[in-house]
Amino acid sequence: MAGTGAEDLLRELAPQVLGALVRRYGNFATAEDAVQEALVAAAVRWPEEGVPDDPRAWLITVAARRLTDLLRSEQARRRREDAVAARALPGDWLAPAADQPIAATDDTLVLLFMCCHPSLSPASQIALTLRAVGGLTTAEIARAFLVPEGTMTRRITRAKQSIRDSGVPFRPPRESERAERLRAVLHVLYLIFNEGYSSTSGPDLQRAELTAEAIRLARMVHRLMPDDAEVAGLLALMLLTDARRPARTGPDGALVPMAEQDRSLWNAAQIEEGVALVTGALARGAVGPYQLQAAIAALHDEAPSAEETDWPQITALYELLMRMSDNPVVALNHAVAVAMSRGPEAGLERLDLLRSDERVAGDHRMHAVRAHLLEMAGDRAGAREAYEEAARRAMSFPQQRYLHARAARLKGS
Repeated sequence: MAGTGAEDLLRELAPQVLGALVRRYGNFATAEDAVQEALVAAAVRWPEEGVPDDPRAWLITVAARRLTDLLRSEQARRRREDAVAARALPGDWLAPAADQPIAATDDTLVLLFMCCHPSLSPASQIALTLRAVGGLTTAEIARAFLVPEGTMTRRITRAKQSIRDSGVPFRPPRESERAERLRAVLHVLYLIFNEGYSSTSGPDLQRAELTAEAIRLARMVHRLMPDDAEVAGLLALMLLTDARRPARTGPDGALVPMAEQDRSLWNAAQIEEGVALVTGALARGAVGPYQLQAAIAALHDEAPSAEETDWPQITALYELLMRMSDNPVVALNHAVAVAMSRGPEAGLERLDLLRSDERVAGDHRMHAVRAHLLEMAGDRAGAREAYEEAARRAMSFPQQRYLHARAARLKGS
């Protein structure tokens, strides 16, 4: 997914070009196909001919001509005319021209709002965002989420069909819709980042290409909405969390828990940037969940050692976070913070309150936290049993190996 030079430029321009075409022609699926072909044309021609003075205009012109060719073919097959074709640019679609220029407006944010429309499932929102805004190929997205390419193709096709059938206009959401739609966008980016940072299944603990893409897209939204505190909070959270990635695995790829990580390996530049972002966001007034999570991450990152972590402050921040949303994973993390600040018995009491919550009762994380707190409390036999249960429920191979190793350390007790 990573690239340099012209490839990076194409990745940056792709959503702008797609947004411009959808705004003008209103056909999302066909416009997306046309933009992909324009990007291929640029990848072939620019290395030989040089990057145009206005690469965005070049891509829009090429994509617009290809779009009208595609629309004409569709019209011919259906034996009917389309009003869009009447405005089409004539001539070879690979010959850029300045006819009927499209206004130089960055429609990336509107495109993001469209990809994260509430009519789509979260899985479809993620896939379409990575395809249309991220510029990833279907094969890349399928590989990142460990599904067959055919499965991902069908998911993206259904998402495009849903947008077409819903009649969603290409425009910024109305003021009454804006907050909800922005929450959907941020949630999709959050899910992409989390899947990259802690893969839910498969042989790898983390997939750096997904975390990098989530951070890139979050930076894009922050650039477009620099005054939104939650956008800044999400970007800060991603940077502060990803800063620990170099120390999360050992030479053999095994998981290393935060308390045992070599903090000198953490990315100091990302920590500095993330702290500055969340500090600025918190000073703006209304505090949201991403800002609180970023503040918690900052406390972890700024602690010189695990023993010097400000657990009482982290506990208080989790309590604020729980007032904002009924999230069982937040409650799990709160139980750990309580154990670290008030003792393992207090944490286990909190954990017992979650046993009846079906959303998390069967999750491996519930059993892993219980094992950790039982070990802290000196119940080695109970901890070993809980670690083994967590390993049976985990889908990620590195997490399974880590949990089995923790259980093995307690054998014979």
